[in-house]
Amino acid sequence: MLYQNRFAKALLWGGVCTAILTGCSQPANDGAATDNATGTDATAAKTVAITAIVEHPALDAVRKGVIDELAEAGFKEGENLKVNFQSAQGNTATSGQIAKQFVADNSDVIVAIGTPSAQSVAAATSTIPLVFSAVTDPVEAKLVSKLDGSGTNVTGGSDALPYEPQIELMRQIIPNLKNVGYVYSPGEVNSTIILKNLKEKLTPLGIKVHEAPAQRSTDIAMAARSLEGKVDMIYTSTDNNVVSAYESLFQVAKESKIPLIASDTSSVARGAVAALGVDYYALGRETGKIVVRILNGEKAGEIPVYTPQKLDLFVSPKNALAEGITLPQAIIDKAKEVVE
Repeated sequence: MLYQNRFAKALLWGGVCTAILTGCSQPANDGAATDNATGTDATAAKTVAITAIVEHPALDAVRKGVIDELAEAGFKEGENLKVNFQSAQGNTATSGQIAKQFVADNSDVIVAIGTPSAQSVAAATSTIPLVFSAVTDPVEAKLVSKLDGSGTNVTGGSDALPYEPQIELMRQIIPNLKNVGYVYSPGEVNSTIILKNLKEKLTPLGIKVHEAPAQRSTDIAMAARSLEGKVDMIYTSTDNNVVSAYESLFQVAKESKIPLIASDTSSVARGAVAALGVDYYALGRETGKIVVRILNGEKAGEIPVYTPQKLDLFVSPKNALAEGITLPQAIIDKAKEVVE
């Protein structure tokens, strides 16, 4: 009896081992297609991680444009695409944490909207494709060394604007322009580059630039008030802290009768007299096209940086009156959109 029990146990153990070995040697087939070379699921959903330094209309429009372009190309959220969006809420330390998490998640592509977010992601990975957007000078920001293909894991879309049309608009609205105020975040490379270039362009024209730095969005109103009695107008760029706090800037402009002229068209609905700038939703669509190319197998470093060629003029006669001036009819007539 003892011998028979031992023999039965041996047979049972041998069967278990055989089953284990057989099961291990045969790939499971759950109906999904696999890549024979890598053993990965060829139909697996793609993951696109999107981060923005802050949420405001221009950057939100970029994000929407990216997602819409992906959907039109067949990458639909909830079907074959997972989108993970995180905002840094204006905090660069948070931006760095988000970047590290996206890299740990091994996303297929990371989209970074705004220079601080793009710099955080670039510092966190040199392998996962990084597609930036709404970055004024990606070379100066050290994201790429050249615009016609970086040769690295980085490419994207720039919102760089030519200065001459901006200056022409300023002088058309305020013919005797002598002093321009510039409220900006000194920690944002986009803004410091624009300040430098404004001085280089305006000084030969006899126009002085008065700078008003603001470290945080809560400092914007105070910075603007420091310009009272010193400037004929305030020029605002795509500085993320400034744009996110534009209503407080508008309040100061109304009280002090200092016109606001912007390079972000969405700022007109929030208080600017006029703005000549890029369509950020369209920039998002172009950024999305780059993401699609990467998801379809192209290398990020072989794709040139996209820069918009078309500028749109938005104006608000109502805001102009509130800020102490009247817009020339010729400018109103040229506007793509008149905001009331």
